[in-house]
Amino acid sequence: MKRLLTMAAATAFTLALTAQIGTRFPSERKVIKDPKTGVELVFLTSKSGTGDSKIYQTHNQWTSDGKWVVFRSNRVRGEAMAVNEETGDIVQVTEGGFTGMLCVARHSMNLYIMRQAKDKNGERAGMEVVEINLEKLFADSEAGKLKKKDAYERLCGVIPKEMCSEGDMALDGSEQSVYFRLDKEYARKMPIAEPIAPNFGPRNMGAGPGGIGKMDLKTGKSEPVVAVHFKVGHIQGNPWHPGEVIFCWETGGKAPTRAWICNADGTELRPIYRETENDWVTHEAVISEDEVVLAIIGHRPINKGEQKKIDGLESFATSNDWGPSGTKEYATGIAVVNLRTRELTLEGQVPGDNFWHVAGSQDGHWVAGDDFARELWVIDRHTGERILLSAGHKTTARDHVHPTFKPDGTEIEIQSAMLSEDGRSMNICIVRMPQYLLDRYKK
Repeated sequence: MKRLLTMAAATAFTLALTAQIGTRFPSERKVIKDPKTGVELVFLTSKSGTGDSKIYQTHNQWTSDGKWVVFRSNRVRGEAMAVNEETGDIVQVTEGGFTGMLCVARHSMNLYIMRQAKDKNGERAGMEVVEINLEKLFADSEAGKLKKKDAYERLCGVIPKEMCSEGDMALDGSEQSVYFRLDKEYARKMPIAEPIAPNFGPRNMGAGPGGIGKMDLKTGKSEPVVAVHFKVGHIQGNPWHPGEVIFCWETGGKAPTRAWICNADGTELRPIYRETENDWVTHEAVISEDEVVLAIIGHRPINKGEQKKIDGLESFATSNDWGPSGTKEYATGIAVVNLRTRELTLEGQVPGDNFWHVAGSQDGHWVAGDDFARELWVIDRHTGERILLSAGHKTTARDHVHPTFKPDGTEIEIQSAMLSEDGRSMNICIVRMPQYLLDRYKK
């Protein structure tokens, strides 16, 4: 009997590892009240050891019908999942793996992914960009009539290997093209306006050149957009302004100038915010047609060299190689930059701590941020009031809550280990904006 049980468990484990696209998993949905604030928390996943994490806060998280949240998970290693907010049903939405960002369309029920292409000899042959029809997939999955993955996938094209070998990707606002990082050697052959930058900071990152390319999702044609003098990090398209690309200079910490913008034809390249040597800018995200939110953090001691351990990354907080940046001797907090007027508005700083990852509602009423204590705050952009929404969201030492507003502004998605048995495994959680806050600005 024991042998049979062991064999059954092994079979179930094997099936979990090899599950096809559309495979359904039981609901783990749990609704609780935040122990500190009383705000409603909807944990859409709640198991330990499943490797759940949300899409990065620069990207859309919800399907266009507002019903499903797409996320990364190791329920099936290397594949992505979607969870229904109301039923808790979990559905596998990729098969064959993906790399980099998951791009969830806002105007169709499509998901766009990137994965390594192989030639007939199994050698790397570029990066595939694949469109997945989630509407058809969800319907067939619910009906129990799943087909092979080709019924749900469309190969948009293959980016040549000399152009791209990394999986970061962003969807243009038109949803007719995607952006990707150009390989350094490819960018080196393109015109670059500034002298090539060396590494910056103690992590020895940030050296150029770098660049951005784009693929037409209908024709599969790939072409360069722009080359720059630094290492390009996260890329995002402006969902409300087609042809506008936002990206960052990635150093692993403070950058000389973090956030950048250009057009899809490479014109009008410029910094979004021309920071000083005292500013430590990070985690920029487009929140409306004309606005980018970013964090200006003050996590380092004002007295240079004073020891302060943050998340086990002592060099991050104390190394003099970062320069004089990142202290509260200067203005810090959540900031919003208007892309048209170029004006920066400092919305506020969390008391006694620092905002780290930031977001904003597209209606212009709220910004949100997590702090180093894994608390989630919102700020009323009209009054400046700071409101603690939720606390106690343990995460891994190198990760955070990463808030993202739902497009209608009623919810914020985060990742949290609050319910995990091991206190580390993250789950997907929805924080409901309290009704009294939503009522403030009802039309």
